[in-house]
Amino acid sequence: MEEGVPDVSVIVIVYNDAARLPTAVASVLRQSHRNVEVVIVDDHSDDGSFQAARLLAAKNPRRVTAHRLPCNSGGCGAPRNKGIEKARGRYVMFLDSDDVLQRDACRNMVEAADATKADLVSGLCVRVHVGSRNRKEAEWYPWLYRSTRTFDSIREVPDLLAFDTLSTNKCYRRAFLAEADLTFPVGIHYEDLLFSAQAYTAARRITLIPNRVYFWNVHDNAPVRSISNRRHEIANFAHRMEIHQRVDRLLYEQGLDEVRLHKDIKFLKHDLALHLRDLPLLDDTYRREFERLSGGYLAGLQPRAYEEAEPIQAICAYLLARGDWTNLLPAADSLTNRKKLSSPLAERQGRIYWCSDHLDDPLGRKILDVTDAGWHTRPLGNLILRNRLTRYTDDGYGTVSLAGTVINPLGRFAPGSRISGHLELRARRRSLQTFRVPLDAVRHGEDGVEWEVAAGLSGTLRPLGVIDAVWDALVVLDIDGTTVRTRLSVTGQDIESARALRVRPRLTRLVADRLTPEVSSRGHLSFVLRAQGPSARRVTGLLEAGLASRGGTLAKSAVRRARRIKKRANSEPTKIRVYQQVLSRLPIRKGLVVFESHLGKQYSDSPRALYEEMRRRGLVFHAVWSHAAPQPTGFPQDATLVRRWSWPYLRALAQAEFWIDNQGMPLKLTKRPGTTYIQTWHGSALKRMGFDEPAHKARGRAQRAAYQKALDRFDHFLVRSEHDVRTLARAFRLREEVLLRSGYPRNDALVTARRREQETGSRERGALATELGLPGDRTVILYAPTFRADEAGRVQPLELLFDVEEFAARFGDRVTLLIRTHYLNQVVLPPSVQGAVVDVSDHHDITPLLLAADALITDFSSVMFDYALLDRPMLFYTPDYDHYVGPGRGTYFDLRAQAPGPVVTTREALFDAVDDLKANAHDFAGARTAFVDAYGEGDQGNAARTVVDTFFAPGGNQ
Repeated sequence: MEEGVPDVSVIVIVYNDAARLPTAVASVLRQSHRNVEVVIVDDHSDDGSFQAARLLAAKNPRRVTAHRLPCNSGGCGAPRNKGIEKARGRYVMFLDSDDVLQRDACRNMVEAADATKADLVSGLCVRVHVGSRNRKEAEWYPWLYRSTRTFDSIREVPDLLAFDTLSTNKCYRRAFLAEADLTFPVGIHYEDLLFSAQAYTAARRITLIPNRVYFWNVHDNAPVRSISNRRHEIANFAHRMEIHQRVDRLLYEQGLDEVRLHKDIKFLKHDLALHLRDLPLLDDTYRREFERLSGGYLAGLQPRAYEEAEPIQAICAYLLARGDWTNLLPAADSLTNRKKLSSPLAERQGRIYWCSDHLDDPLGRKILDVTDAGWHTRPLGNLILRNRLTRYTDDGYGTVSLAGTVINPLGRFAPGSRISGHLELRARRRSLQTFRVPLDAVRHGEDGVEWEVAAGLSGTLRPLGVIDAVWDALVVLDIDGTTVRTRLSVTGQDIESARALRVRPRLTRLVADRLTPEVSSRGHLSFVLRAQGPSARRVTGLLEAGLASRGGTLAKSAVRRARRIKKRANSEPTKIRVYQQVLSRLPIRKGLVVFESHLGKQYSDSPRALYEEMRRRGLVFHAVWSHAAPQPTGFPQDATLVRRWSWPYLRALAQAEFWIDNQGMPLKLTKRPGTTYIQTWHGSALKRMGFDEPAHKARGRAQRAAYQKALDRFDHFLVRSEHDVRTLARAFRLREEVLLRSGYPRNDALVTARRREQETGSRERGALATELGLPGDRTVILYAPTFRADEAGRVQPLELLFDVEEFAARFGDRVTLLIRTHYLNQVVLPPSVQGAVVDVSDHHDITPLLLAADALITDFSSVMFDYALLDRPMLFYTPDYDHYVGPGRGTYFDLRAQAPGPVVTTREALFDAVDDLKANAHDFAGARTAFVDAYGEGDQGNAARTVVDTFFAPGGNQ
């Protein structure tokens, strides 16, 4: 170290951690920036930590000093304060003895601080799970550190104070600490939260850098839990609440209300949620004190914080504030198990609520409204329902007696339904065996479906005994033919005091002889094999020693290597390589046709129309349909189904005579010369496509070349108008000979329906209208919006741009609104609109929906070009028009000038247009005709026949 003042003083605090202290100090001494000193402060350890610190100081007398507190402080505050007192550097950093600094941490911090004159520089912290097999890493709130940024006030980035409350990933100007009189609180945990808040609010300039600076080593299996992981201790929660109250006072005194809002949001999403997850497993004494400590604080939270938290987090906090433990404990179960529905729910005035209590409170009614979660719309078999364990007893030998209650959401288990079931014990390693025991009793109860079982596990459960140590308990119910699988939630049962059960593994009792009930990390009942007898303990010890030996290590390495090989074998790069080098050398199968619609998500569109035309005409061919779902529905039964990207899928593509698709077969797969690719596409273009998109223009040469190579696979590209030629064909840089001016096969039905309507003077809504039960005396309007994406191109969740409940209230007696979302989106409708508004998004093919609709509401969707063929009224609801057609994407024409219907941007204007539907139909008749002439002249009702004649019928000119 240079003579004089060091640039950085790194304060390393230690308590009973002599073994890891040298590694932490070494990470400082090996910094690429050399002018750094280490200040070790021992919190009066009794394991030799101070001796280790003195030894390090003796070895590095010019760079390391060692200090010791006269008595143990019980926290991090006092030793860090001592370190600040002893530090000599221009800057100060903190390091815990079980963590390390990234090698360039000091250099990056000092350079940023000197360049920006910041009082505080913060970098990226990385949590390293050192006990995991691959040392799993997770960056700490990385979205705060995407680029180097400097702020003059915490007001500019309030999320920094709310979320990154660590003191250890920061570098502080020492003079700033002195001027602001900043020290850590002593005698209380979570001191980082207060110290960081004080530093953030006092700093005149803050700089964030995107560099990794601090590795926080997380020891998940440590014998002594860290302070932050001892949440079962009520004193731990008391300290957290005290610190938050101090931070709140600080923010109030400085008038930082907006910053406090962000902190309140984080409190609900993180701090409180951490403790709430443990509540079902803790006793009443803890819960009462927990309620006392949190009640007053929750009452002072800003209501906006509840709006920003996740719904289940807000629900838990609200119920806690009201002292409603009956509804809170199930909610805490859902907080831990996010996909689990743990409440029977309640319906009031067409909305769904978490419970029937507190609905007289406006805030409660708002927070407890879970309609948007869509639980009321999901099939019963797709719900994960809470199964509360109500009894656990054992005889100490091998039999357990269990009872529980499965919630009945909204009474969907009808009183007269037939119910049966069994207890299932399943090895945690799912490749192994499962054992079942029929339930002794199952019945409808007041709170749900009640069940009982006495299971002789000693005689039923036959584990192997080594590799299947953990067994999960489930109850599987059959309710009128619907299967409902549930885990057993432990609440109130003293599982820890339950006796171990005798068990007889297949590998003899020398490897394990007892089955011990335990509660999993998610609060569910499980059983673990243990060695209790002397012989079993001895053999288990020998096995563990063998696994720890060199031979055992090699064996485990071989298993891991085999798993990696298997994973690589099924990886995308491997599949592409095998496809190119092996599968593509197989002979092409005459008559093999692979169909795909919307990346395998649907059986729909022009590929469907071509497939059905070929079947109608009795052509001989082998049809393969691609699907993207694990359990495909709606696909034809007379075709071979293959999952997209599976080996059968790749083989089918490699050997196919034809590919028929409406969006794009996997871009990285090369088409063989003997395969004909018919690209039907999925709609004419309003928004810019392909190489016309600004995003494509910004890509590198290699990316553009790869994209063009994928487009060049098209042998034939269906177009329906010269507009398609000017837009899509040009944007995809397609050759003239590739274009097939046939029209869209999917639109043949629309053209035929329009002609029949003109000839007969009557409208037929089709079979789907009957299937949906659409009233004949109501106007049927289809609302079909397109999706929205953010600046990075990520699809955003659908937000209906008008209130469907208001729509139903205004038009429900004369209009049925069908909502069909884009296949990338989904919608949840409240029960209040039942009958007036219907979600038809599950219908793969939109053509029958277009035929059923008397009018269309859309926005920028290409469905406008199809529906125009029916010559029926169209409304364009575009409240985000300027943003959507802006320079980020752009459009090929001005929709406002050419739309075959009114373009409206407000809810009031939309509803007025619905009221004036007949007038709009008349006023825009000429516009609809012009629109079809400009964008649909190729759709003549014979597109499917033309394509099939060209390529598949005998004598076709393929």
